[in-house]
Amino acid sequence: MTLQEYDYARESPSKLAASCLLLALTMKNLGGWTPTLEYYSGYRSQDLHPLVKKLNFLLTYQPHDKLKAVRTKYSHRVFFEVAKVTPMDMLKLEEILKSC
Repeated sequence: MTLQEYDYARESPSKLAASCLLLALTMKNLGGWTPTLEYYSGYRSQDLHPLVKKLNFLLTYQPHDKLKAVRTKYSHRVFFEVAKVTPMDMLKLEEILKSC
């Protein structure tokens, strides 16, 4: 989804990928940012928090008239229906990020 948004063009691809991973781990309640992830990504959890919040905002307030084909594709069970995953509540996300 970020490929279609100009605001994300200035972010480094590695930071964007790391932030997406942290958001996915948080959304699926699979744990937080581990020392191993920090070592191999080169990013501390705190470095990713602003971008994680921005990504969650994008998921929460996505325009429904854009990217219908992408949303339809990733709503299929072959792709584990990831397009149907409910975004996190912003306050809950903030609370979880403060703890990691």
